[in-house]
Amino acid sequence: MSLTSILSADAIASAIKDCQAPESFCPKKFFKMCGLANKSPQDVKKVFAILDNDENGFIEEEELKLFLQKFSPGARALTEKEVRAFLAAADDDSDGRVGVEEFQAVVSS
Repeated sequence: MSLTSILSADAIASAIKDCQAPESFCPKKFFKMCGLANKSPQDVKKVFAILDNDENGFIEEEELKLFLQKFSPGARALTEKEVRAFLAAADDDSDGRVGVEEFQAVVSS
């Protein structure tokens, strides 16, 4: 399954373009722009599964660095500062990784 089977390719491209400069990534804005914020909980879980490279049920720091590249292969990697900010926004239990429920909460916030 690909992200474009859930989200519009144009919306993804627009969201990627909006945060192409380092330190410009904002999870809430990105999720709204790419259309994920308006998707069903089932679709959000499908996107989470695509982002969870090692399929362990969590998105860890290394996976977060490559977050944008999962949406568009040519996209930049997130900076350390952006990864920390993403974790601060999504990691409710402070275990250093984002679970599916945490991901759903940050997408819909």
